[in-house]
Amino acid sequence: MSSTGASILVTRRWPEAVENALAKKFDVTFVNASLSRSQWQEAFSNYDAICPCVTDRISADLFPDTGIRTKLLANYGVGYNHIDLEAARSRNILVSNTPGVLTDATADLAMTLLLMLARRAGEGERQLRSGNWHGWYPTHLMGTMITGATLGIVGMGRIGMAMARKAHYGFGMQILYHNRSIVDDACVSEMKAEYFSELDDMLGRADFVSLHCPGGKNTHHMMDAGRFACMQSHAYLINTARGDVIDEAALVEALGKGQLAGAGLDVYEDEPKVSPGLANMENVVLLPHLGSATTVTRTAMGMRVLANLEAFFSGRELPDRVV
Repeated sequence: MSSTGASILVTRRWPEAVENALAKKFDVTFVNASLSRSQWQEAFSNYDAICPCVTDRISADLFPDTGIRTKLLANYGVGYNHIDLEAARSRNILVSNTPGVLTDATADLAMTLLLMLARRAGEGERQLRSGNWHGWYPTHLMGTMITGATLGIVGMGRIGMAMARKAHYGFGMQILYHNRSIVDDACVSEMKAEYFSELDDMLGRADFVSLHCPGGKNTHHMMDAGRFACMQSHAYLINTARGDVIDEAALVEALGKGQLAGAGLDVYEDEPKVSPGLANMENVVLLPHLGSATTVTRTAMGMRVLANLEAFFSGRELPDRVV
């Protein structure tokens, strides 16, 4: 039995511990599927709150104009560019997210992509598994040295900062960063991280470029043909932010021309579809959106959603209010 009587729709299954905690507090329905337009309209009419995730693209046309019961979209995830915030705001629906709890997990995965690219680990594993490895020799799959290399961070927020720390203190990498403004932080000063107000200037200096900026209209296709042309031909691009930050067609073309050495991607423009041009390239590492995929992190994300739900239905301020 729920303790509040509030009716909650969860669009995907969550870790068991979180589902059990939710069920003790609320009347919860778990769908675990993509909803059609009519199902979204029905959901907004029948549930007090809905808990979507990044795979739920909640555009303006999915919101009914009348008969809306839903008062909160408690998003499972830190990014919220998949939700039309203006449409929610105009219908007096609050939106919350789950910041902070996935910082290190996502930065860890960005570092994983960097390491895999530099040391050609994906190529090596494919070669071994296919039976095409015939033993050690001096010029086999020679990669790039990470220690002492230069890393450019695009977006020095929580995750970008965590990535910078891991790279600098763990691998002795030199840190450059592009952000809306200079980050006034003791750690940034200690790392002697160099700030660039112009992204193009930073791209021309970095051996590795890691994207940690938010999605949305302001960063849509931030990395386009012009930006790839600014990168050094030996440089690598890493993206654990949002897929639409990169113009994938332009990336395929730039990689084909040798304008950059390779790319490591965990997110895509049209998930779960991946451009065949990327999938066919040996110098590209592709992961299926695993940034926050640890048991500890995914559980913490769910508990953060629960905290927002509890606050809302208790009449308190949302701890992670977006709208």
